[in-house]
Amino acid sequence: MKDIQNGIVVTSRVRLARNYHDLPFSNLENPDNAQTCINRAKLAFEGRVSAATVPQNPVSPSQSPEAYTLYTLKTMNSTSRMALVEQHLISRDLLQNSQIGAALIRGDQTISIMINEEDHLRIQAMLSGLQLQEAASQAFEAEETLEKQCAFSFDHQWGYLTACPTNTGTGMRASLMLHLPMLTFFKQMGNVTQSVAKLGLTIRGIYGEGSEALGDLYQVSNQVTLGRTEKEIIDGVIAVGTQLIDMEQSLRQRAVAEASLSLQDRVLRSYGLLRYARQMDANEFMEHWSKLRLGCALSLLPVPLSVADSLLTIAQDAHAKRYRANKNPSLSTDQARSEIIRSHLNPTPQEV
Repeated sequence: MKDIQNGIVVTSRVRLARNYHDLPFSNLENPDNAQTCINRAKLAFEGRVSAATVPQNPVSPSQSPEAYTLYTLKTMNSTSRMALVEQHLISRDLLQNSQIGAALIRGDQTISIMINEEDHLRIQAMLSGLQLQEAASQAFEAEETLEKQCAFSFDHQWGYLTACPTNTGTGMRASLMLHLPMLTFFKQMGNVTQSVAKLGLTIRGIYGEGSEALGDLYQVSNQVTLGRTEKEIIDGVIAVGTQLIDMEQSLRQRAVAEASLSLQDRVLRSYGLLRYARQMDANEFMEHWSKLRLGCALSLLPVPLSVADSLLTIAQDAHAKRYRANKNPSLSTDQARSEIIRSHLNPTPQEV
């Protein structure tokens, strides 16, 4: 069952919105208060924080997975900022506050703490596969460390107070990133979205609110935080996520049984294009990536699922631009993207 879940669930994420009790919620017009929030977050993890301006790849053997790096957005170029978004370590909303925004990111990239987004702090834990309970535990552990510096704004009737009323209460957003190519192919997502909304949940695209479902990727998360406990929110997201897993898996089995040749043809065509194309834009990549990941999950391709999941990040625009700058500035972004893809899908130099 775990293999089936991992073939459909890409990541589990829990995000907590928190504000210090002694500061106005919005720091947009007050850079001094914004800096206070950054300083408090740094002090909370004192002895484990270093500064950087370029997002790193997942933790290397020489880097402690529990060490934190502070990224101050105003000191970073636009490509490096966007690379953090592509890694789902910061939100697009934080980019809008780049003059005061910052992020503390743990070495293994399972924890990221956005500072001065809509709220003073957005504490995020993200794990691969269906691990929502574990992600919640990590988020609460980070929250406990942060609150030692200063108490958060809390009301015994309303719960945690936030800049946006929709986050008041637990301040928690629990979400699952699901790969649902067959539900999309059979045009079931419209009905699914309506059914999920009746349960107080919502379905969004790859980068959350307002984004498209590129690559047949959908985020399922709670819509309401007030009047529900953290456990109720997590249980509700898991219950709906499990239903969608079952629906997607049923359609995959149906496609294998009834249209195996057609399914293999779609998967292998995309695999071939990804392996041999010399340039590819982001939208075309996501279209073929979805079929690549489906083929990996169904064991139709000689590619580990982990390779497909890593490409989801490293073949995006900002990462391709960084690759181009480091390897070959004469390449276009689309050419650099294809070079990255080929290097991961072609096992020997002779096949590149």
